[in-house]
Amino acid sequence: MAGSFREAGWVWEGVATAAGVWPTIYGVGEGARYFGLSGVNFMFHPNTVSNLRKLADVPRVVCDISKWCFEHVGEPGSEIGFTGVHRGDPATVLAEAENLSRVSLACPNVVGGIIDDFTTLVDRYGVTAAQVPDFRAALHSANPHLDLWVVAYSHQLDLDLWPALAPYIDVANLWLWNCQEIPRLEQHVDRCRTVFGDTPLIVGSYLRDFPSRRGVPLDLLARQYETMHRLWQQGRILGFSILGAFLIDQDIPQAEWVRDFLRGC
Repeated sequence: MAGSFREAGWVWEGVATAAGVWPTIYGVGEGARYFGLSGVNFMFHPNTVSNLRKLADVPRVVCDISKWCFEHVGEPGSEIGFTGVHRGDPATVLAEAENLSRVSLACPNVVGGIIDDFTTLVDRYGVTAAQVPDFRAALHSANPHLDLWVVAYSHQLDLDLWPALAPYIDVANLWLWNCQEIPRLEQHVDRCRTVFGDTPLIVGSYLRDFPSRRGVPLDLLARQYETMHRLWQQGRILGFSILGAFLIDQDIPQAEWVRDFLRGC
């Protein structure tokens, strides 16, 4: 267990496109410095040695392998207009896992790869739990020490796919899509533990409630962090993750509250 709660924290870094969110002034690595964290989930940009050098001063980095990337949506021949897309087809995940495994040899602070929104891969690309061992093998192809993270949401924990998946997951990343679920966070953690057994658990925390397209109400945000801190102290979760750096200048009261809370931890 990390020496302090803040040392158990991660922040999603990168410039994302999301409904109702303006382009951020925060660049890769600035979220970790803002919150005082030593872990980064590097998202939305290519996993290259050049890009990851921006995070050379961060002790631990996990990169997405079900790849978020940008796609041109402007008029033909125009360079204006783009959006974010999530490419989670098996060929992309395998290629990204193999690439990250090679890149990690030149970037020793890279400690794993993350599959975001796994059920989206199932629904959109027909990915099955039986393919996860292949993803993990690809991630280990050049570096067998990398951890495989998988994102699961609280409302998905009853799906039949998780028991078959669990043996191949090194870290389960639990998220509550709707902030109204925060009062039930402890129950969701207990349910996640039932599904994933002893797999280390990172709880995700949003600065913005995306269903309502507004910052998470501060009373609920406080309740989430107080609960996560207690669960971490009890050894029931490994840590927490913040989404994300690209929202610091969008949801300022939430970002400042979290930063101030973590300063005391």
